[in-house]
Amino acid sequence: MHRTIFTLCLTLSLPLVVAHPAGAGPVTDWNANAGKAAIASCISPANDPLHESRLYAMMHIAIHDALNAIDRRSQPYAFNRRVERPTSVDAAVAAAARDVLVPVIGQLPFPPECVQAGIESVEADYAAALAAVRPGAAKERGIELGRAAAAAIHALRGWDGSDTPLTDPGYPQGTAPGEYRFTPRFDFVFAPGWGRVTPFVLRRSSQFRADPPLDLRSRAYAADFNEVKRLGGDGVTTPHARTPEQTEIGFFWLESSPLAWNRLARSVSARRGLDQWENARLFGLLNIALADGYIGSWEGKFFYNFWRPVTAIQNAATDGNPDTRADPTWTPLQLTYPMPDHDSAHSVEGGAAAEVLKEFFGTDHIRFRACSLTLPDGSKCSDASPVIRRYASFSEAANENGLSRILVGIHFRRAVEEGIQHGRLIGRRAVERFFKRVH
Repeated sequence: MHRTIFTLCLTLSLPLVVAHPAGAGPVTDWNANAGKAAIASCISPANDPLHESRLYAMMHIAIHDALNAIDRRSQPYAFNRRVERPTSVDAAVAAAARDVLVPVIGQLPFPPECVQAGIESVEADYAAALAAVRPGAAKERGIELGRAAAAAIHALRGWDGSDTPLTDPGYPQGTAPGEYRFTPRFDFVFAPGWGRVTPFVLRRSSQFRADPPLDLRSRAYAADFNEVKRLGGDGVTTPHARTPEQTEIGFFWLESSPLAWNRLARSVSARRGLDQWENARLFGLLNIALADGYIGSWEGKFFYNFWRPVTAIQNAATDGNPDTRADPTWTPLQLTYPMPDHDSAHSVEGGAAAEVLKEFFGTDHIRFRACSLTLPDGSKCSDASPVIRRYASFSEAANENGLSRILVGIHFRRAVEEGIQHGRLIGRRAVERFFKRVH
């Protein structure tokens, strides 16, 4: 959410047709296309990462399962078929992606003009992808295969609870110290039912629920309180002690986690020269973990129902802690999103993504660069734009991503640290249980 919420190579003897060098091709193309469609649909770069994460997860499951019907290299998720005649990989991936994206975007609870723009983006990319495939039986078989894989994940996820309302103005607000209440400029909570959406990876959404928030009267809570109070102010109503780099970090990571971590993964994939099956597995794992990161975090948020820093700081006179001081006008750098504090879903996403990438590549220590769509200077993520930040490991990026929530004043450190650990557990389970290699 932003400041407002809308009111492959030939292998063995199995038959396939593919014409892409390692590190490039339809899987990463459609990963980027999905991000473009999410932006066109108004759910990204920061409006609704919940539906965005589900969109990517379903698409990449269908892509993975279609490719593995052509050449079984890892275990399918929803669609278990094997083809025996030459089949176009490009057509299969395009059809799988299109037949997931168009219906899911069509169901988004967003303005019709946004939904239409997203669908048109997908249809244009689909037409271009198919136009590049040589006509013939292999192309037609690829289209049929991709559509069948998409239909399988739709059948599995059709009643998963994702139609839960995005806003609930009737959510009961707390009155006791530590209890969540509506944050400034919002008269509702956002998607309180998302924690009941059927998970992709977890047995249940509470499987790895974070440990609870800190006791309000503890020294540890006072330390977290005073850290976010000191660093997270807007610099207009409220002074702050951030360095210029810390302010950049705060804005850099405001971007939707699914959008940012998928872009980051595409960059690493290209540098490592992954083929289409490796990419199908990587992006499948990444996106089912990210989707469950939100489901798991939302379950915990509404279980603990803990107040956000802006509420805590403005009402500190009630918390019973002698080491906290109230500031009734304290204002964070970023408008506080309308849902409880604990744990930080943004931090869960970073932990989940970092763990998947570390486990997939067999090391945490891979250097990469990243850009962002949410820097206030208008920098964009393209080949022509400056690369803003560099990292020596996935964990470094995940930790900075979590820190950013303190620097913009919207989460306590406890919520960040617990969130990162929560995400790592989800990411590890995804890699250990799904899309297992078969040869």
